[in-house]
Amino acid sequence: MLAAISALIGPVSAILDKVIPDKDLRERLAHEIATMASREAMAQIEVNKVEAAHHSMFVAGWRPAIGWICALGMAGNFLIIPFANMGLELAGKDISIPMIELAEMMPVLMGMLGLGAMRTVEKVKAVSREK
Repeated sequence: MLAAISALIGPVSAILDKVIPDKDLRERLAHEIATMASREAMAQIEVNKVEAAHHSMFVAGWRPAIGWICALGMAGNFLIIPFANMGLELAGKDISIPMIELAEMMPVLMGMLGLGAMRTVEKVKAVSREK
């Protein structure tokens, strides 16, 4: 998130350079914009911390829910549907259950796995919040 904010500060500063001739005013405005963006990022981080620590599953449980949805989608595609199709074929039925399209789910799954890897690194380096 901070990288995205930093990426926006450069173009804003370039616009200020073209619009505001006074160097001191331009630098002061650029500093105020950067400070304001930094405060917004820190506020969002605090909201994320409070959400994750919440006792209600409906607030803190959305991350695990997404993980379980991805796990169920993968299990369906690679275990449940193939075995169901095999059972239907052995039973002599002319029915085949179509596979689940995973193209939309894979970016979410890869992002979750990346977050899990980052969490593991935190634990290995002993900087996780449990310590």
